[in-house]
This record gives sequence, C-alpha cells and structure tokens, in this order.
Amino acid sequence: MKRIIISGLVAGIALLALSISGLYLSVWLFPDLSMQYFGPAFNDRSGRYMVYYTHPFVTGIVLSWFWNRFKSILTGSFITRGIEFGVVYALIASLPSLWMVYSAMSVSLPLLSTWFIFGLLQGGISGMIFEKTNP
Repeated sequence: MKRIIISGLVAGIALLALSISGLYLSVWLFPDLSMQYFGPAFNDRSGRYMVYYTHPFVTGIVLSWFWNRFKSILTGSFITRGIEFGVVYALIASLPSLWMVYSAMSVSLPLLSTWFIFGLLQGGISGMIFEKTNP
C-alpha cells in the first residue's frame, strides 16, 4: 500500500506540473479555444479552485492503484508499457466521460479533443513513473 501511495504522489506532482504548464501552453497556443472557458458552461465564481490543484494527486493515487492491479498484463519496454497504460486509461476513463460531457454541456469538439489528449498524456506519464517506482 505504501508503494501505491508514494508512486501516486510522485505521479501527482508530475501531473500537477503537466496540468499547469498545459494550461499556460493552451492559452498561448490556442487563445480562441481557451476563450471557451469564459462561457456560461463553466462556473468560475465558485471558489473551488483547490479542486483543480488536488485533482492530479487524486488521479495519481487512483492510477497507481490501477497500475498495481494490472501491471502484469502490460508487456514491452518502459515507454511501451507507459504508453499502453495511457491509452487504456484514456479509453476506459476519459472517452466515456467526455462523451457524457459533450452530450450535456455546450463545449466544442476541439476543446474535448484537447481534454482527451491531456488524458492520454496523464496516463502515459503516470505509467512511465509507475514503471520506474513500482515495476
């Protein structure tokens, strides 16, 4: 259990860095797409900003548990296992939830595409970290 939590926290730190840098990069590279966050579909006055900063740690610990359960199924090199883990995570968790978001909220497909890519990166980076910290 200790290995799962430590690996999850390490992944959480990496995912937080990815999240913050991705936020700034997306605003810089795709300003028109980023303007959608100021639309009525998003509530920016709720004061729940801490949820944004704790999300990577929750994701890291949950993915660490998932890794620990299914790491023996993944084969290949360090990078291959990390990428496969990221694809599995994106297809199992991100795609169905993004499907529901698209059906219920007024968000564009390009915006959802960036979220899906972010999910792929989250899973892939986490998988590579878990491969090193909890092989």
